[in-house]
Amino acid sequence: MPETASTTRAPDALLPSLAPLLHEWLPRQRWFAGKGRRVTGFTLDAATELLPLDGTGPGLLHLLVRVEQPGRPAGTPVDCYQLLLGVRTQLPPRLAPALIGRIRQGPLAGRAVYEGLRDPRLAGLLYERLRTPGSTGPLRFHATTALPPALAPRMLDAEQSNSSLVYGDSFILKIFRRVSPGANPDLELPLALAGAGCARVPAPVAWFESGASTLGVLQPYLRDSRDGWRLALDALADGREFTAEARALGRATAEVHLALAKALPTRRLARSETEQLAAAMDRRLHAAAQAVPALLPHVPGLRAVFAAAGGAPGTGVVQRIHGDLHLGQTLRGSDGGWAVIDFEGEPAKPLDERRSPQPTVRDVAGMLRSFDYAARTHRPWRPDWAARCRAAYCTGYAEAAGVDPRADPALLRAYETDKAVYEVVYEARHRPDWLPVPMSAIERLATS
Repeated sequence: MPETASTTRAPDALLPSLAPLLHEWLPRQRWFAGKGRRVTGFTLDAATELLPLDGTGPGLLHLLVRVEQPGRPAGTPVDCYQLLLGVRTQLPPRLAPALIGRIRQGPLAGRAVYEGLRDPRLAGLLYERLRTPGSTGPLRFHATTALPPALAPRMLDAEQSNSSLVYGDSFILKIFRRVSPGANPDLELPLALAGAGCARVPAPVAWFESGASTLGVLQPYLRDSRDGWRLALDALADGREFTAEARALGRATAEVHLALAKALPTRRLARSETEQLAAAMDRRLHAAAQAVPALLPHVPGLRAVFAAAGGAPGTGVVQRIHGDLHLGQTLRGSDGGWAVIDFEGEPAKPLDERRSPQPTVRDVAGMLRSFDYAARTHRPWRPDWAARCRAAYCTGYAEAAGVDPRADPALLRAYETDKAVYEVVYEARHRPDWLPVPMSAIERLATS
């Protein structure tokens, strides 16, 4: 049974006492989306003691905190973050790297506050709470099956927009740091796929939420698997082809798309919607060219790509898709089978947009770009290797789906171009040394 929990006491005094620490700590976290903009204030949406903050022992405080920052686009909601804070009178040396700070005033004055997920006792408590469905204050815990007790937790350091805990190499719990109202696709879509009998995606076994917001999802941990990005890089380093793996991955992608179409509604893409998609891509290109002048010579050719997509007949189908598919979102098991993971979509985009039906070629375009990225990591650059992988992936997709994504060349090329434009802006801002990777695609797409 879980240890006693309750809605926290003195919530009005709690946030002011934590605010000086959060001002310093939050912007340094990899999952904080508002980097580069100052934090001007906080609003507490909910505070729950998952482990009471009494005595000298550890307490676990669950917070949903809205962060005020200037420069937000008009009409966009204030970002809300999920925090799990450990509280102790004295912090053991082993937890010193997790320290956020010591509170100077308020109900927790004099106590140390730290990242609770890095404390094995507190991380274990969260797992035990998932094992026993029910409510704790505003938090609701759900499970689809009985879970084994007492699995040792460890926190993964690879996540960027979220945080993940592995329990005993059996399960992985993803904690969504930036929280939005509505079902997170990383719960919604794997549940739908499990219901459709699709074995390509690990089925959720437990999750927790607050109101309409998904807070975390527990799934089987595929411990004997390796991600597709690392496998592709290894193949390049060893001078090996990757076409067989790419073809199998194409089939796996198609199976996921077919299962999503079976489980969730689909509809025809109207001609007006195709025009709107192309117009949105054109607007993003305009903004990108202002930010990265290297794009300017290619703008006429890229606009022609989008115009061709917008002028195509509206005969395609839209459905729920992955939304952020690339080699790093795939796992290959020791048996050679592929799994697809991380259905959250692009975290920077609004949840409503991530949950909207879209053409499946958008996922295909994301994977095609990923093969290009892998090839550019090798010296010398291997565009021929990428081209063979891209062709094999589309062939595998067609074998399973019965429809070749290359049969809609205008829309596929438009989505690949849109993705490359996004990559140019990202690399120019964050990794200038990588800018030649998307620019090589821009040159090819603008002229071919």
